[in-house]
Amino acid sequence: MTVRRDFQESGRCRSDLLIGRDEALIAAREQLSRGGSVLLHGTAGIGKSTVLRTLAAEYGESARTVLRCSATESESHLPFLALADLLGLALDEVSAQLPVAQRVALEAALTGRGESTLQRDGLALRLAVLSALRALAAKGPVLVVADDLQWLDTASTELLGFAARRLGDDPIRMLFAGRTDGQEYDRYLRASTPDTLAVRVNPLTRPQVEALLEHRGYDLPRSTVREIHRISAGNPLYALELGRALAENPAPPRPGEPLPVPTSLRALVLSRLEMLSDDARRTLLVVSAGARPTLALLHEAGRENAEAETAQAAALGLLATEPEGPAVRFAHPLVSAALYAEASAQERRAAHAALSTAASDPIERARHLALATEGTDPEVAVRLAEAAALARDRGAPSVASSLGLLAARYAPADSVPNRDEHRLRAAEDAITAGELDLARDVARQVLARSTVAAERVRAWIIVIDTAGHAMTEVDAVFPQALADAGDDPQLLALIHYQLAWRALLVEGDFAECREEAARAAELAERGGDRHTELMALSFQAQTETLMGHPDAPATIKRALKEPQDPKVTVHHNGIGSARFRWLIMSDQLPEARATITTLLREVRRRGSVESEVHFLRCLAETELRCGHCGRALDLARESLRLARDTGIGEVASGMLAALAEASGGDVDRALALARESVEHAEENGDLMYLSRAQAALGYARLVAGDAPGAVQSLRRARELEHDLGVDDPARGRWQGDLAEALVRVGELDEAQEVIDVSRAHALRLGRESVLAVLDRSEALVRAARGERDAALAQLTSAQDRLAKLGYGLEEARAALALAELRTGPPGPGPTPAPTSYDEAARLFRRSRALPWLRRVDAATVPNPAPQPLVQQPQAVAALDGLAAMERQVAALVMEGATNREIAGRLFISVKTVEATLTRVYRKLGIRSRVDIVRLAAGRHPK
Repeated sequence: MTVRRDFQESGRCRSDLLIGRDEALIAAREQLSRGGSVLLHGTAGIGKSTVLRTLAAEYGESARTVLRCSATESESHLPFLALADLLGLALDEVSAQLPVAQRVALEAALTGRGESTLQRDGLALRLAVLSALRALAAKGPVLVVADDLQWLDTASTELLGFAARRLGDDPIRMLFAGRTDGQEYDRYLRASTPDTLAVRVNPLTRPQVEALLEHRGYDLPRSTVREIHRISAGNPLYALELGRALAENPAPPRPGEPLPVPTSLRALVLSRLEMLSDDARRTLLVVSAGARPTLALLHEAGRENAEAETAQAAALGLLATEPEGPAVRFAHPLVSAALYAEASAQERRAAHAALSTAASDPIERARHLALATEGTDPEVAVRLAEAAALARDRGAPSVASSLGLLAARYAPADSVPNRDEHRLRAAEDAITAGELDLARDVARQVLARSTVAAERVRAWIIVIDTAGHAMTEVDAVFPQALADAGDDPQLLALIHYQLAWRALLVEGDFAECREEAARAAELAERGGDRHTELMALSFQAQTETLMGHPDAPATIKRALKEPQDPKVTVHHNGIGSARFRWLIMSDQLPEARATITTLLREVRRRGSVESEVHFLRCLAETELRCGHCGRALDLARESLRLARDTGIGEVASGMLAALAEASGGDVDRALALARESVEHAEENGDLMYLSRAQAALGYARLVAGDAPGAVQSLRRARELEHDLGVDDPARGRWQGDLAEALVRVGELDEAQEVIDVSRAHALRLGRESVLAVLDRSEALVRAARGERDAALAQLTSAQDRLAKLGYGLEEARAALALAELRTGPPGPGPTPAPTSYDEAARLFRRSRALPWLRRVDAATVPNPAPQPLVQQPQAVAALDGLAAMERQVAALVMEGATNREIAGRLFISVKTVEATLTRVYRKLGIRSRVDIVRLAAGRHPK
């Protein structure tokens, strides 16, 4: 094998840089596995070389010969240099097989001895390269790897292209990478085989940039990560350089200040500025300082020759040549950031001063006025506070937070409101925007300097709020907050409201939670704080609803009395949310959907991220109840993405996503999400969602056919809810699943006990859908005891009732149970009809319940007589013929690993695992992961 030393680095040693490259890798792997060639292309620094190295390491293992080259700009004028890199070490191996004229021409080109040119030795050289590649391929597969095609010398490009177009069926694959920067990649294809697949390496998303920075050890606030993503435009090289500069900077930028742009990145974009006139540079600085600069705005800001100056910048590639609408846009956000960072403080202030009068939006005017001002200024602070309030009303809490911090910076020490009040309001806006780390840092700053009780308690509440469900992390805060509150009922109400949450999440005590919420409501009423009173009443109502407490309706009515607070009405813990929970637990699905849809629309308008995560989850739950599994899956995935993006509600969103995946998506993904939710809930000490996560894991295991595992998880959910004091079976709706799983493992007495206990609570509370599901489960118990006719009647009744209530998925499950019973072992009664499963299939298809539909399909396909696995020599031998990645995945499947576990161990994505398994199934002629295990067993008989 021919391997150049500088290419011996494994692509896996930098697995952190493969984040977000699943799509490109899957496409390239599919092409290479078929024996085809691949061209990776994209902008500078986008990660082409990293993907190239990874693929070369994977597919180089199966090649006898690997030929490599990597061109550079400084050497691109040297003819035949890339060809020498590729064939230099292989020349001795193939030269004897070449005709004399070809050998002489090739040796002269590769060694530099003699004067070989394409004009003089063109045909001989072209044929020599083709013959050399074919000679190597005759001894085994060849992989040609070339990076930075844009710097390949012209002669080597021409020779490679000539050979590539004539290789035909020779076992030669080409793996190339080249920079496009907006150009077409057609010219690179001229050096490749005709069947080459062009794969674009795209920018990273914001979560991917965050994951990349975390892998490199850069622990940065999410707001900073968002700014890094904006400036880098998803370019991993730029993002890492910006992250490094921030990590090396001892003091983070203050509000309004730009991120530090390292010299290495400035040099990439600022060299072209030297060709601009001084006036054009000043115009570009105004463009950089503006939020949405247009030519009209530039004229208002005093840039009289804006058209000509921006046209000059566009010609140099600094501005976009195809602007979208009237806005003047930089070719890349990094150009703007580097230009702004390079300018002096005086130049920046001048640009902002011009924009402070030119901008039409009051928020923009206030921001520019602040950044044009030195020192403190009470008028500027007032303007910024007004702008923050306007941004808050517009549903832009992140903007409001940044403006509030600027107001604190410009407010004099003796101003009213004072600096800390501005900071606390900004921190509360940051929580609304999902920027929890920023809010926590600001609150800690206030606590370090303030001696005012109200400010300190408010700051403590912010610290508690940012902990989310991990309230064990802030246990030490409560005594300090109570000490600061003294006997002030308004301040005490705030703390007792948080203590109610602690009782629920940490202690798992619904009764104590209810008492603390009621106490908070009473204190808030005494203190005249209607907002906190309504929040506490809403929380009390939700707690009583989940407990099945008889006072729940009365508490909801109290919380709905006037005067109302609009912010509480649409808050995720407000009365709107409490009413939704009551509706969905009372089987009023249409009203529940209408309520939660309205709430979701309003919080999106207001920009409340935490409430949006919560209401997306609630709407997904509603759609799941209605049997709209596809819609529920989309909503659950959206909620989980947003939760992971912000760090808010990850356990709850993961739990709901697991339920949705098990119902309408991928069961392996459901299992992985449920396990992840269980682990996180245990780590956070979150007992409330631990029970829900265990129930989700039990349901996913039941759908996957793992009845013993389902019993284990669902028993744990039952124990947790009993300890929590939850009596309402409509809270988790796991009781029917537990009974069904118990039937499947033969524990009929325990199954009946679960049904009897749950039925008593459901009858007391009027939970009709729960009663119908319990009847479905009881019918399974009766069928297992041989009471076939009674079971059929009970199942038929349960299906009808579930249909009338609108529970589409549960209705389909009842139809499936009926089909299984009718097609079971023959007994007294009519002969089973061959179409018994048709109704279940129709209902599951209507619900888009794909995992359940696959179960129906499996039940309706006759099982062939099992064949001894040793009689499948071709499939068994094919295990040895799998590619390296395929063998690794298959080996982990044999160990019982899920797709997500495989992805984690191999540093690849779940999608890559799925695609690899598809190829394994195709190559082995099998249909499932179970067949892989059976093949392995047949290969190694014990």
